[in-house]
Amino acid sequence: MLGGNRYIGRHLVEELAGRGHEVTVLNSHPSPLPEGVRRWHGDRRVPGVLESVLDDHRHDFDVVYDNTSFQVTDLEPLAALFAGRIEQFVFTSSVAVYKRSYLHPVHESSPRHDPADRDPRKAYGVGKVQCEDYLSALHAEHGFPATSLRVSHTIGPYSPLVTREPIFFARLEQGRPILVPGEGFPFVHLVHVADVARLMASVAGNPRAVGQVYNVGGSEITSILGCMRLMGRAAGAEPTIVHVPIDLARRLPRPLLHWGEALLGGTIYSVDKARRDLAWEPQLGLEAGYRDSYAWFSREGRDLYEYDFTFDDEVLAQLQP
Repeated sequence: MLGGNRYIGRHLVEELAGRGHEVTVLNSHPSPLPEGVRRWHGDRRVPGVLESVLDDHRHDFDVVYDNTSFQVTDLEPLAALFAGRIEQFVFTSSVAVYKRSYLHPVHESSPRHDPADRDPRKAYGVGKVQCEDYLSALHAEHGFPATSLRVSHTIGPYSPLVTREPIFFARLEQGRPILVPGEGFPFVHLVHVADVARLMASVAGNPRAVGQVYNVGGSEITSILGCMRLMGRAAGAEPTIVHVPIDLARRLPRPLLHWGEALLGGTIYSVDKARRDLAWEPQLGLEAGYRDSYAWFSREGRDLYEYDFTFDDEVLAQLQP
């Protein structure tokens, strides 16, 4: 597995080990791993590192999970190393590949961004599109056993970004206001990271998944405002919501919230294909998911982040009469 020290990768390691798989992790930063999991050190961003670490182990693995590729050049060394030598290659993609849609739910066949789009605001999603296309071509032309998983917005322990739940939990605990663009009515399709890991683990050994693409999302939908209320319930604190006029929110130098849906409107992603092919079902609803996230935050996560509320205060100052 590429990754495995943070968030999706870390949950996946725990899920695979819990199912009895023999797991090897290659990453650049150590983290706690379940007993029996083997870790190799290497920074894939350094040219030649993947080849030097993995060259003698081309035939050692049945399934390779890649959680940390963002452009085709990240994938090329792995394809060269493992073509014809593994049963499955599982790539973590993102729902950021999709264009905005007027129709919901969005299916795996829905329009994606143009892989040649150079708009820097779409760079992450376009990079994932290019990766998917590269793997699909390898599968079509050479039988490379790739599966791409388009993951929606995630919640849960080990978040690498303070802008997900951690900063909201910190605001709630400190009694700080939470700034929401407009009324907060746009919805957001979330999924608990443990449910993502369960789906990813269900791909292993499943021949139906080879050559396929799957959306990965939760079974419940809530609004932006609903997210704040649910996080407040989890933390046992009533959120102080400040509604920022939408025109001001759009003029600000950076977004108020992690989710672009707050300004653009929400998208629902169909997960029917994953349910059908992978015998998978999301187990954690949003309320339970946020409780789980806050339990981890209060137990061990709180001090892992730095919290900067300067931007909050600057916006609040603009709202003063």
